[in-house]
Amino acid sequence: MTGPLREGAVVAVVVTRHRRDLLADSLKVIAAQTRPVDHLVVVDNGPDEPARDVVEVFPQPHTYLPSYHNLGGAGGFALGMLHALALGADWVWLADDDGRPADENVLAVLLEEAQRRGLAEVSPVVANIDDPDRLAFPLRRGLTWKRSSAELGTDFLPGIASLMNGALFRASTLEVTGVPDLRLFFRGDEVELHRRLVRSGLPFGTSLKTAYLHPNGSDEFKPMLGGRFHAQDPENEVKRYYTYRNRGYLLSQPGMRKIGALEVARFGLYFIGVKRDPKAFLQWLRLVRQGRRERFFRY
Repeated sequence: MTGPLREGAVVAVVVTRHRRDLLADSLKVIAAQTRPVDHLVVVDNGPDEPARDVVEVFPQPHTYLPSYHNLGGAGGFALGMLHALALGADWVWLADDDGRPADENVLAVLLEEAQRRGLAEVSPVVANIDDPDRLAFPLRRGLTWKRSSAELGTDFLPGIASLMNGALFRASTLEVTGVPDLRLFFRGDEVELHRRLVRSGLPFGTSLKTAYLHPNGSDEFKPMLGGRFHAQDPENEVKRYYTYRNRGYLLSQPGMRKIGALEVARFGLYFIGVKRDPKAFLQWLRLVRQGRRERFFRY
């Protein structure tokens, strides 16, 4: 491709690894948008099982970027977002390979909302792909947790956004916030970027007029004290390693330090009082300390 994109161009960025069928489902819905994307960038973290042929049938202009070093979700999105900016994008639309827009109007709705409200970033509701009336991830509002779309309202949630599942960024926003941190690999990179977005003072939020479908992730959040508190407990060792290590780093950063002591009490209650597994609590403490010290070793 030669020359910059047209004014107002939207570049969609998708990160994938070894999920060709899911990627194909996602790209079909992206291709069907009533407001077409101007360019698609797919970063493939698993070129040993390449998805090039899946990308090459995409009807709009596209770029396939295989990475022979697994960058993780964080590095994959960083590479894709920087490539989108280099192409001349005015808007960058993010998607993972295991989710997809809920319908063909999602991008049009997000653009309209961003322009009407003067937003630096806008996200759709992230709904459970198997039960779209339910949220894919629980959302805390004060001391209560919302698990269905109906509990959120009907219009807009300021200052709240899921950033890798259908999020739409202005290019100028990324000049302020930067792109995801490669060191985090995966788990927590979205929260860290959200932290930067909050601290920037730029206006952003979630439009309740549209949705992005994603596999249910609520099962990791274990309730305590009648559901007033939750603790994230991933099902396998790799996810636990990155979740807790990265959380330690996040809690050491400006804007999140005040909740650090509460995290120790909350996870202590969960691992010792609920799960009755003090060894797991010690592992949690060790990984959190590793993250605080910025020891970002791969699992």
